[in-house]
Amino acid sequence: MIKVTKKSWVIVSALTIGMAVFTPHQAEATTATTTANEMSVQAEQQIKGTIEYIDAVGIDIKGQDSKAYYIGMHKFSDEQIEKMNLVEGQEISVEGSLVEDYYDLYTFDAYKKGLPKEITKEDLAKLEKLFNQMEKLQKEEKYDEANKIDLEMDKIILASWVPVSFEEFIKEYEFSEKNIVIKENDKKQLKAIYEQGIQLEKAGKREAAQENYGEFLKIFQPYLDALYPPVTFEEYLSDMKVDILDIPAEALPKLKTIYDDAQKEDNDILFVTFGEMIRPYVNFEDYLSDFDFEIKATDKKQLKQLYEEAAALDKKGDSEKSNEKWAAFDKILDSYYEPPTLISASKVTINGNVYLTQHINK
Repeated sequence: MIKVTKKSWVIVSALTIGMAVFTPHQAEATTATTTANEMSVQAEQQIKGTIEYIDAVGIDIKGQDSKAYYIGMHKFSDEQIEKMNLVEGQEISVEGSLVEDYYDLYTFDAYKKGLPKEITKEDLAKLEKLFNQMEKLQKEEKYDEANKIDLEMDKIILASWVPVSFEEFIKEYEFSEKNIVIKENDKKQLKAIYEQGIQLEKAGKREAAQENYGEFLKIFQPYLDALYPPVTFEEYLSDMKVDILDIPAEALPKLKTIYDDAQKEDNDILFVTFGEMIRPYVNFEDYLSDFDFEIKATDKKQLKQLYEEAAALDKKGDSEKSNEKWAAFDKILDSYYEPPTLISASKVTINGNVYLTQHINK
């Protein structure tokens, strides 16, 4: 794995109202089941550690015991989570119960937080029934059937959905506070595409709505880049302590193009390709610093030898032999990976404040 700082824009709007079938952790969507070791953890337990990553439904924590935990925050209200002011690098204490896979963390209570406030009780009951059916099918890996139910849920939601206006949507980004001015012509086009996207969503035309979203981003992305400047290729090399002079002149343009395209498109496949191409120019110790688990001295010695041999072969252009070395290297490193222990949080202590789940507060 190579550290690649990549942007991941989440535009909460009429164009992305979150109706896709839920896949926890996206690229790492394989179900994480508990091992016998993990099951020894008490059902209700306390975890202390540091926040490493925050997503839409939970947080990754590096425990004081050096173990990895994924904490589901679905039992807390949006208001509670906002007050917690979660930030990567913060110390946090969590109490909760052990669960077996990510789907157990994405309950209907978590799902309904994102539903339109106009949804009726009758429709809410229908959605809960469909949601439970969909979850069951996903656990059984019957994704085509689950997707059909997801489409049924879309229809119910869309009937009640009242999208925010384009003006309200733009205001959320606070461009003016950062002295970023959207050109009038761009604003006019964005508004037209935005409103067309609403019509497509309302009509249940998913594919067309996604194409519309792509057109919207073509115009909108430069303003997002101005708001949140992406890490440049040169900054990335500096962060990874790679001397640009160590990279052959003929390889440099291709590397830069792939990196820039990956950043621009937020493309995981391109990031992986870039990571594989830049690896030979990254020092072994710097590469290993990306991993927070302890490696046995004997394995580390073997890893270093394989890494340096593979890097040297890559620089010579002998990819066939280098691939064999990298495969052996990855096999040793992969043996150290363990899926995180999954916790459904019921109590959070952060910044000296204690938060209990709503049903506990009652």
